[in-house]
Amino acid sequence: MRVFVILTVIVGLFSILYKWRYKMMNAMLAVSFLRKIAVSISMNMPSIRKNILPSIFKDTVEPTN
Repeated sequence: MRVFVILTVIVGLFSILYKWRYKMMNAMLAVSFLRKIAVSISMNMPSIRKNILPSIFKDTVEPTN
C-alpha cells in the first residue's frame, strides 16, 4: 500500500510539472543568474551549438547574379 501511494504521488508530481513546464521555465529564466547558467550549459552541448548557432548567424542578404 505504501508503494502505491508513493508511485501515485510521483506520477501526480510529474503530471503537474509537465502541465506547467513552460510557466516554470519562464519563471526560472527570468532570474539572470539562472539564465546565464542555462545558456552556458546549453552552449557546451555540441548538438545545440551545431544546430542553433548557424541559424542565428546566417547571412540574410543573398547575393545577386
